[in-house]
Amino acid sequence: MTDVIAHRGPDDYGYHLRPRVGLGHRRLSIVDLAGGRQPLTNEDESIWIVFNGEIYNHLELRRELISRGHRFRTKSDTEAIVHAYEEWGAEGCATRLRGMFAFAIWDDRAQALTLVRDRMGIKPLYYSQLGGDLLFGSEIKSLLQCDDVDARVEDEALSAYLTLRYVPAPLTMFRGVKKLPPATVLRWHRGLVSLRQYWDLADVELRDDAPPTEIDAAFELRERLDQATGMRLMSEVPVGAFLSGGVDSTVITEAMLRAKSSRGPLKTFSVGYEGDGTASEDELAFARRAAVALGTEHRETRVSMRDAADALPKIVWHLDEPVADAACVPLYFLSRLAKQEVTVVLSGEGADEILGGYSIYQRMLQAERVRATGGLTVELAAQLAAFVPSARVQRVARLLEEPLERSYRGVSRAFDDAVKSRLLNERPDNAADRLLAPHWGQSRGWSPLRRMLYLDQRVWLPDDLLVKADKMTMAHGIELRVPFLDHKLVEYAWSLPDSMKVRGAAGKHLLRQAVRGRIPQFVLDRQKKGFGTPTAAWLRTGMFDLMRSSLTATRSFARDRFDIRQVWSLIERHHTGRADLSAELWPLLVLELWHQQLAAQPRKRATVDPRLIQEPLHAAS
Repeated sequence: MTDVIAHRGPDDYGYHLRPRVGLGHRRLSIVDLAGGRQPLTNEDESIWIVFNGEIYNHLELRRELISRGHRFRTKSDTEAIVHAYEEWGAEGCATRLRGMFAFAIWDDRAQALTLVRDRMGIKPLYYSQLGGDLLFGSEIKSLLQCDDVDARVEDEALSAYLTLRYVPAPLTMFRGVKKLPPATVLRWHRGLVSLRQYWDLADVELRDDAPPTEIDAAFELRERLDQATGMRLMSEVPVGAFLSGGVDSTVITEAMLRAKSSRGPLKTFSVGYEGDGTASEDELAFARRAAVALGTEHRETRVSMRDAADALPKIVWHLDEPVADAACVPLYFLSRLAKQEVTVVLSGEGADEILGGYSIYQRMLQAERVRATGGLTVELAAQLAAFVPSARVQRVARLLEEPLERSYRGVSRAFDDAVKSRLLNERPDNAADRLLAPHWGQSRGWSPLRRMLYLDQRVWLPDDLLVKADKMTMAHGIELRVPFLDHKLVEYAWSLPDSMKVRGAAGKHLLRQAVRGRIPQFVLDRQKKGFGTPTAAWLRTGMFDLMRSSLTATRSFARDRFDIRQVWSLIERHHTGRADLSAELWPLLVLELWHQQLAAQPRKRATVDPRLIQEPLHAAS
């Protein structure tokens, strides 16, 4: 189980084995290189922990815990969790931690296991219940080392994936494996499992009635961002930054330079594509200009179509379950580049979700205003769609026909209901809506913008964007840190009124005000642009044979589960250029490659030297 995820921790390993519990760990050494070996225990060895992540306030916790009588044997942030659990229990411990974390604690006195995941879901954690037994791990492939885990495809997850391009928690694409949701504590005791959420944005006090002035709010946002970034420079190994030349990554890079105390220039990294015309070159040029303006030591790499095609099966293997976010490809190669020089990188992930940066928020808000004022009736929109068979008009008509809970399914979409129904050769299934419904229910009565931000922070962010970020960086043994998702910064952004996030046609209004004069003006003036991946061109040319042979093979998953005539139609229409169907074909290709490697194949066993598991490894040498 640990060897199959050795890429996550190539520096060390450790095991704690007892009659009722086994804990295993692979270590990426970043803090307390000499003393931070895991599994780690308390003084009398009644509490044991395995932990993935970083606790940025561990020194503050250490001082408080020492004042309460606890004794520390290492300088590791892991040990602070152990003593915090002893002092305040699982939930009390989790609420005091500031950082990214997924950990398991075995309490020998209580004969209980506790799993905890950080508030935003930055670090992954999966589990499987086998009768009264519980398996857990940072990646699903660890759990698949056990024959008893049900590895069949979960039908509800498949349906949701076709709609969203990812699988929302608590489901995974495997019937016998679940994700632990963000901000959740799982407790196993005598074969019984209970879950409890310990944090929610719904509990944050809002400032809508008495908001700060824009100047005060911008100043505080900047101060909180500087603090969050400075805390994330905690490391005994080299630290760098992913720099795209957009606002978010440039803001983080500038904040790093402001807080950086070590000698030597800050290393930054960016990625583009070979043969992608001006789009990729524009991206690289902006990153290059930003690096020069900030004075960083900049590196860049270009991904060829052949590189992408060759790496795609490996990328899908690292993802564990299908996540059809094509940005996984450049991030995989960007991480490989960064690993040559650093072990920790910071990025601007999360800014759009907490400060309203995506243009879809503006479009949805406009549709809500039109619906509320009756400026364009549902009936008129439907008639217009019938006479003008434009996909855009039809989308607008659907926006006006449905309430927000139905019309907005998050940032990421794949198949619409009609195409999905033809593909499955059955009536439309509302699996995605069922999985999103609890989050819509929690946000009932809020403003439309807050409802969308809440949904994306609870679902899209942890189940797509952060999965991609964690798996692609850890594939190369580097750790990604995301200052915008510091929970204190997230809470502050959440408390502010909508007008400070989205104003007119501009998103992240307050962030732009906060950093004006600190980052180059050409970055601020740049229009918001997602990191595009040329999947449409790839699937017509260099990846066409891979796609066609994979999806239409005699024993393909696509042939088994879908109407193969519909699959052929999608392939043919895209290949001939009659339509850009990459948004539908990319998820199908990723799904097929996932099924070939992780679902259809016999279980691949990792070979473990028996000498490694004869004696438990203790924290102290």
